Amino acid sequence: MRPEHLHLFRHPGTPAAHPSGAWAVVAITRPDTEADAYRSSLWRLDLDSGELRPFTHGPGDTEPVFSPDGKWLAFVRAATGEKPQLALMPADGGESRVLTAHPSGVSGRPVFSPDSTRLAYTARVPEHGRYGTADGVGADAEAPRHITRLTYRVDGAGYHLDRPQHVFVADLPALLDPQDDPPAGSSKNDDEADHTPQLGAAGVVVTQVSSEGVDHRSPVWTPDGAALLTVRAVPDAIAGDLVLHPATERSEPTVLDVGALSPGTVAFGRDGELWLLLSDQGPERMDFVGRSPALYRAALEGTAVSGLERLTDPTTQTLGGVLEPIPGGVFLVGVRRGTSPVLRWREGALTPVLDGTVDTSAVTVVGNDGTALAVASGTDSVGEVWLLPAEHDPRRLTDLSARLRAEAGVIEPVELEAASVGRYPVHGWVAMPPDGGGPHPVLLLIHGGPAAQYTPTFFDEVQTYAEAGYAVVFCNPRGSLGYGEEHARAIIEGFGDRDAADILAFLDAALAAHPQLDADRVGVLGGSYGGYMTAWLTTRTTRFVAAIVERGFLDPVSFVGSADIGWFFPHAYLGGDPARIAAQSPMAHVDQVRTPTLVIHSEQDWRCPVEQGQRWYTELRLRDVDAELLLFPGEGHELSRSGRPQHRVARFEHILRWWAKHLPVG
Repeated sequence: MRPEHLHLFRHPGTPAAHPSGAWAVVAITRPDTEADAYRSSLWRLDLDSGELRPFTHGPGDTEPVFSPDGKWLAFVRAATGEKPQLALMPADGGESRVLTAHPSGVSGRPVFSPDSTRLAYTARVPEHGRYGTADGVGADAEAPRHITRLTYRVDGAGYHLDRPQHVFVADLPALLDPQDDPPAGSSKNDDEADHTPQLGAAGVVVTQVSSEGVDHRSPVWTPDGAALLTVRAVPDAIAGDLVLHPATERSEPTVLDVGALSPGTVAFGRDGELWLLLSDQGPERMDFVGRSPALYRAALEGTAVSGLERLTDPTTQTLGGVLEPIPGGVFLVGVRRGTSPVLRWREGALTPVLDGTVDTSAVTVVGNDGTALAVASGTDSVGEVWLLPAEHDPRRLTDLSARLRAEAGVIEPVELEAASVGRYPVHGWVAMPPDGGGPHPVLLLIHGGPAAQYTPTFFDEVQTYAEAGYAVVFCNPRGSLGYGEEHARAIIEGFGDRDAADILAFLDAALAAHPQLDADRVGVLGGSYGGYMTAWLTTRTTRFVAAIVERGFLDPVSFVGSADIGWFFPHAYLGGDPARIAAQSPMAHVDQVRTPTLVIHSEQDWRCPVEQGQRWYTELRLRDVDAELLLFPGEGHELSRSGRPQHRVARFEHILRWWAKHLPVG
């Protein structure tokens, strides 16, 4: 693909299956490069034929969910220039109605109560006088923020101490009679003296359930519909608490005891059993490096969890955050050797259901027999909907990337395994330019995280660089997910050691295995931890013709005070000894760099703050190293994945310009 092909991407969201089991609704999102926005609408998907038909026309409709009785479809609607709000429409089609009016909009996926009469969801509650809640008070005129916690902001969302995310319940409006008077607006939060705005549309009662001034996420109804489970953040901690809230106004929560485990996703099965993804992060719940959640089963008895039983081994089986109960078991998503398969746990066994070269992002149960829908990308698609029948093989229902394949083409990477120091196996891939021939200039691409994984499924970075004539080499060194806990934890207090050895060994093996790669013309690039590793390698060697350091973790010392995760991340990975930290710091060795470097950063990046990139660029220029700085206004850490479409295109154009200057294609 070329940068201008970005507008051909079609990303399906999490589907909502109608209780009849015959059809589903799925949000399909596309980048609109002309309008510089993302457009999303809902589509009706027939589960027998795979036919797609428009159900809504957007432009910002997402997160559909059906009521258990099959009568209603709820979703999140973001009208142009407006905050996203909860919307409702009849399941058989018709005019939709916006139910809420939250000043900061709603967030996440709504959840119907078991009796189909209420919707639980989350929304941020801004402090009065901030975020446009007071007329005439702009962001630059707000009162100062008085901060007493380490956890007060996060990349993407910004400051959250003064706008915590709470759980709300909206009652479905009563069916109207044409003889009735128009309904009056109503909200249990409507208190003019407290500056609380009306949160429900006319005739809609909205109740704020949680009230403690920290973030709450992922509400789940108890089977009787009387209460909600939610994960509540803990100040100055990386793990939250699992709490039980009666579904009433500002109810008193109960913290559920799950030992020292950290809660992730929770769900109730059809028979009332409680399924949980819990992580063992040590007694202080801070030992997060390389830790995978495990599947647990328990029962909720009153306000207590009982019979907590671990069902999977987190040291050998890495799991994602998907948890979908079926009769007698659950669907999960694994993380394994560059893929994310759909797994099913039932009767004590964990078996793959959708396997192979797939990267799964969502699973939704269909009906009561154990059938499910999954959303996964593949080597030839950025995402498709799959049907996973209970007793038959998986079947792909959609082909949303057909036009992308036809107009942009698809390059399939070649798998390779290399031997690192001590014969340690390193797994990865090589993507060749489509025109064959050679020798090709080479780009060594390094992923972020480091607790992440590269996958051979469709990746716009690999596709764009290979189409431009570069052989792309990418792998999962120690520190990556998908190869067991020991692999992921092997770089603790050793950044730039085993991981760097693995990456260079894989590069050398790729050059040896593919003679059409030009070993004398190799560039290196990566973002976040990949930006760290790119910078680190240029402090160790001059073998690379040029480098691109993007949104890098470059100075662990200043990172502590400037990054949203700085208060815990550097010490967890690099240790606490100043000498050892300096030994793993690119900035401490910047005087060794001679490699021409393009530094890319976003001005609103709070994960790897912009000062990291600015200082790297400045230090290089002060040493007469050929360096450029590319800054994106208004963007955060996720620019390359979800930034404004025009910024994503411009980023690719600048990257290709840099490589054309330093690594021209023959």
